[in-house]
Amino acid sequence: MAPKKDEGRKVVAENRRARFDYMIGDVVEAGLVLTGTEVKALREGKANIAESYAAPEDGAIWLINANIPEYSAGNRENHEPKRPRKLLLHRREIARLAQAVERKGYTLVPLKLYFNERGRAKLELGLGQGKKLHDKRDTSKDRDWTRAKQRLLRDRG
Repeated sequence: MAPKKDEGRKVVAENRRARFDYMIGDVVEAGLVLTGTEVKALREGKANIAESYAAPEDGAIWLINANIPEYSAGNRENHEPKRPRKLLLHRREIARLAQAVERKGYTLVPLKLYFNERGRAKLELGLGQGKKLHDKRDTSKDRDWTRAKQRLLRDRG
């Protein structure tokens, strides 16, 4: 059996709606610039990236509107929950993603926030193009048909 792709990862937050709303093309792994209390809050498993997005600005890519709530044991040095966070990418990746967003009308959608095997917080970022309503209907129809097929096969044998 092939090893699982998520082996060694501790997923903190997942944007499950992203693959329904967007056709995801390229997927890139990016690091995050975080403060100490943000990392501790993530280790508690508290984060929400469902309504967040990434945008290029001043030669860098920023994660906007991601909610990492304040750390419960934090004091006055706690972080702001919805502050913009800088993403760590190579210069060529930043240029390629920024160019796709500006010229072709793509959107940078956060897919997963996790800790890798070395304990670093990483963000899986997808380059997505918005789906039309009929595409969303096709997606849900395919998903329902797959479920029904699995049910039939399970009942028969």
